[in-house]
Formats: sequence, structure tokens, C-alpha cells
Amino acid sequence: MVFRQHEGVTEVVVIGVDARGEQRWQLPKGLVVAGEQPEQAALREVREETGLVAEILQPLETIEYWYNGRGGAARVRFHKFVYFYLMRYLQGDTADHDHEVTEARWTPIDEAARMLTFKSERKLVEQAVQLLAGLEAD
Repeated sequence: MVFRQHEGVTEVVVIGVDARGEQRWQLPKGLVVAGEQPEQAALREVREETGLVAEILQPLETIEYWYNGRGGAARVRFHKFVYFYLMRYLQGDTADHDHEVTEARWTPIDEAARMLTFKSERKLVEQAVQLLAGLEAD
């Protein structure tokens, strides 16, 4: 989860993806490719899906879930682990996102917690609010 301070407001970047004709809001995430560490994958996926370059401050949580998809011609059940990190924005423009994303945008962190599609990601944003408050207090 990438954050920045903008005009006194903490913002996070969220992405919109087309889910069967409906916009679904989520945090950037993707697959770890062969030879890649989860941290490297997280930074790469953020760059691809949001157009942003960020630095990892600390791990957040790993979310595990199952989903059904295609494995060639057959339907297959996939087991997925998603490693989330708290990341500070360094540079880039959300307009530079890839074709898998319909929109990438900066959103006030409290608004992001309400608009994300997945409950697990909403909980991550709430966790990040607490962590960021602790970082500001230091």
C-alpha cells in the first residue's frame, strides 16, 4: 500500500479494475515471478499497476485466499498469497498505469478504507492508519 502526504492529508493509491463490467477498487497486487522475492514483486507490481515508484517501509500482512480460474482449457482452483507492504511514494504519475488497470488514483486514506471492494484490504488500510499515526508520533 503506497501512501503520501499531500496538502496535509494522508493519501493512498487505489486502482480500479474491470470486474465483469463493473469497476472494482482494490490495492495494487500481483504475482511473484520465478526468481523474485515478494518485496521485489510488490515494488514491480506497484510500478506497473499505478505508474508509481515507492520504497518499502515495513511489511503489513499476508492475505491468503482461493479463487477459481482457467488453467488452460480446464477450470482450476488457485491458492494465492498476497504480501502487502507499507510503502512511501517516491515519484511517478498514476496516469502511467498499465492496461490491466482502468484507473489509478490518490485517495484520502479514510475514504480508501470505505471504497475498497475487499474486506481484507479495508482492514489493511485501517492497520496502516494506526502504523502511520505511530510513525508521525516518533
